[in-house]
Amino acid sequence: MTNVYGGESPSRLEGKLSAMIVCWILGFGSLISWNSMLTMGDYYYNLFPDYHPSRVLTLVYQPFAFGTMSILAYNESKINTRRRNIFGYSLFVASTFMLLVLDLATSGRGGLGSFIGICVIVAFFGVADACVQGGIVGDLSFMLPDFIQSFFAGLAASGALTSALRLITKAAFEKSNNGLRKGAMLFLAISTLFEFLCVLLYTYFFPKLPIVKYFRSKAALEGSKTVQADLAAAGIQTKEDHNEQNERLSNKQLFIQNIDYALDLFLIYVLTLSIFPGFLYENTGEHKLGTWYPLVLIASYNVWDLISRYLPLVKFLKIESRKGLTIAILSRFLLIPAFYFTAKYGDQGWMILLVSFLGLTNGHLTVCVMTAAPKCYKGPEQNALGNILVLCLLLGIFAGVSLDWLWLIGKKNAF
Repeated sequence: MTNVYGGESPSRLEGKLSAMIVCWILGFGSLISWNSMLTMGDYYYNLFPDYHPSRVLTLVYQPFAFGTMSILAYNESKINTRRRNIFGYSLFVASTFMLLVLDLATSGRGGLGSFIGICVIVAFFGVADACVQGGIVGDLSFMLPDFIQSFFAGLAASGALTSALRLITKAAFEKSNNGLRKGAMLFLAISTLFEFLCVLLYTYFFPKLPIVKYFRSKAALEGSKTVQADLAAAGIQTKEDHNEQNERLSNKQLFIQNIDYALDLFLIYVLTLSIFPGFLYENTGEHKLGTWYPLVLIASYNVWDLISRYLPLVKFLKIESRKGLTIAILSRFLLIPAFYFTAKYGDQGWMILLVSFLGLTNGHLTVCVMTAAPKCYKGPEQNALGNILVLCLLLGIFAGVSLDWLWLIGKKNAF
């Protein structure tokens, strides 16, 4: 077992590309289960037509994600990040598998009991999401910005690929008996396997990459206690004198210094989740695409959300000005009247265009904020800031899914 080290330049260390690929897969695994549920929303609307499943399930998910993340962010410096992330991905595996078991046990029947069971499992999704997103983002915040970009690109890819798969399964099973259910079962089985892959990659492969060991060792030298278990798994022993907490900014000081970034993330997701997915499923009317229409809208959002998360890699497209980011984010609120009038008077082409723009701005601005904020801090501070920013992101999602219900005001037969 070697001692903690910090002398070698990260540009000379091997494993950057491998680390970026693993970060992408870990991001994909963080949301594939939840995105599978969103993209097979037509199956749940068929089972539970009176319960507003896309809105209710999202509203169940977010309080548990935000509540868990609040506790974890407050105590982040004392938490074993390795155990936190492995627990989160393992909980995703178990919860996704339980959705399969529940559907098989009830033979795909609807009813209040089945819906409550799904809600309970979705609550576990929220807990798992808080463990994984905050833990991984905090961990990557003291590494390279490219790692954070890859992780967030993986998050978006889970939505894009599940949407594509949903369109394929709908076409394949549309005319068969229980076609919606067969597609849903396929989704959940794939999600379970992918979550298990994330457990294996994070546990056995990621900690041993040279570039990951370098940054975790550097963070340990700067006083971080959260990386000790991961360094031990990589065969690196931390010395006792490195375990003393160095002087670092408190969480309150970090929040105050980065309050504009925190507000930016909150506002990005307040707007996005007040429209996606509930409004797209229930408030866009009927058009020529019929039952395909909400699936096409969800797919359009997810594809452009994915594409936009790679745009900051092009230097002149990356917004680095703090004021510029805030202005761009505030200007997105013009989409609210745009969506309202398009749903009321426009055709499906205009709605697809608007949804695509919503996804484009959501992904691009998220990556710009998350890669800019952690600069110029020590490892323990970057880890803490990553957790704080994810907390603000989840608060924005929670507020957005709550405000999404306002679209039902004035709509007939809302309940």
